[in-house]
Amino acid sequence: MLFLLSPAKSLDFDPPAAGVPHSQPLFVPQARALIDILQQKSPQEIASLMSLSDSLAGLNVARYQAWSPKFTAKNAKQALLAFNGDVYDGLDAKTLKPDDLTWAQGHLCILSGLYGVLRPLDYMQPYRLEMGTRLANPGGKDLYQFWGSQIADYLNTRLAADTSPVVINLASQEYFKAVDQKVLKARVVDCVFEDFKDGQYKIISFYAKRARGLMARFAATQRLNLPEQLKGFDLDGYSFAAAESSIDRLVFRRRLAHV
Repeated sequence: MLFLLSPAKSLDFDPPAAGVPHSQPLFVPQARALIDILQQKSPQEIASLMSLSDSLAGLNVARYQAWSPKFTAKNAKQALLAFNGDVYDGLDAKTLKPDDLTWAQGHLCILSGLYGVLRPLDYMQPYRLEMGTRLANPGGKDLYQFWGSQIADYLNTRLAADTSPVVINLASQEYFKAVDQKVLKARVVDCVFEDFKDGQYKIISFYAKRARGLMARFAATQRLNLPEQLKGFDLDGYSFAAAESSIDRLVFRRRLAHV
C-alpha cells in the first residue's frame, strides 16, 4: 500500500536536517532536462509562466541556475522535512520517530513537477515547478506529457510485490492527474475530509490539506497496511463517515465551533 501526497510551494531549508538519514532522488536525469529548459528563461518569462511576482520569479531563476545533479547536505534537504505547507504542517515530520520515518520511506510518495516522485528521505534542492505548469518540453506542451506514464510505471514497480496493490490518494487533483490511471495496476482509494460550515459539511481547502498530512502521519505512526485501517483515523476531531463513504472513497467529517 502506497500513500500519495502533493508537494508544497513553501520550503524550509534552514536549519539542515542533521542526523536524519537521506536517500538520493530517483528521477535526476528527468529533473535535469527540465532544469535545462528553465535555465533558458528570463525572470520575466518565469513570472508569466508561473504567475509569480517579480521577486519570486527572481528567486526561482536563481534556484534553477544553482541547481546541480549532485545532491549533498550542503545544497539539499530531505523532502519530507523541506516542504512546509498546510499538508506538511499536519504531518509534522520533524516530530516523527526514526522508525516512523523508516516506515514512511517505504510507503509514502510525494509527487513533484520537477522530481516526478520523491520518497520522504530523498534529497531535493529548492525549486518551484507546479505539476500544472504549461512548460513546453520535448515530451509535449506541459508536465503531464513530459512525465507521461513514468510515475505510474514507478508506482507499479513499488507495488509489484503486493498481493492486492492499493494506492491511497492524499494528493490534489492537479498532482494525481500526473498518475496515468490507464497504466496504474492498483486499486485507488481517495480520502475526503469535510468540515461543518454554514449548515452543511463541505471541503474547506485549508483544513482538507492539513487533514491529508494528518492522515499520512496516522498511517506512519500506526504502521497501516490495509485500506480498512484508515477508517480508524481520529486526529483533530475527524471521524469516519460510513454513510457518506464508498469502498474506494472514504469520507471523514468533523464539526468544530470555529469552522
